[in-house]
Amino acid sequence: MAGETVITVVGNLVDDPELRFTPAGAAVAKFRVASVPRTFNKDTNAWEDAKDGLFLSCSVWRQAAENAAETLQRGMRVIVQGRLKQRSYEDREGVKRTVYELDVEEVGPSLRSATAKVTKVSSNSSGGQGQGREEFSRARAQQGAVSADDPWASGTPGTSGGAPAGGGWGGAQGGGYSEEAPF
Repeated sequence: MAGETVITVVGNLVDDPELRFTPAGAAVAKFRVASVPRTFNKDTNAWEDAKDGLFLSCSVWRQAAENAAETLQRGMRVIVQGRLKQRSYEDREGVKRTVYELDVEEVGPSLRSATAKVTKVSSNSSGGQGQGREEFSRARAQQGAVSADDPWASGTPGTSGGAPAGGGWGGAQGGGYSEEAPF
């Protein structure tokens, strides 16, 4: 559609992606990304976060939603690209509000200070669309446990088999993301 605003946001996940399914069986994952600019203060010789950051609600659909929900966790640094949408509504007190949301086309972990293993998700006969909860659970179970050579499979940052320390990634990370189109 002409006139859409496509943006790329780099930031950290505020919460785990929440995966839901529409009545028709289409997967949708919702999450928020915080992008807070940092500047170097020469007086204190330290990096400082800006006082106001951008907190953006994001929605990703279909196979990409399932992949994001399986792969991404709160605190991870991510790169998100999509179409910026503006929506206005009236709240319970009658005050008109405007919100900005991102319809995600692409999302993945940032590799600036972390590593990730990519596992291509095989598509089913419907091209990855409309995979219901049961099929999704069976497919993930058939893929088995995370491989033993996965540095993020267990432990805490800095203690798991050569994984880089820090990065805010937390514990285990399962699955991967697909390079296939979400449609």
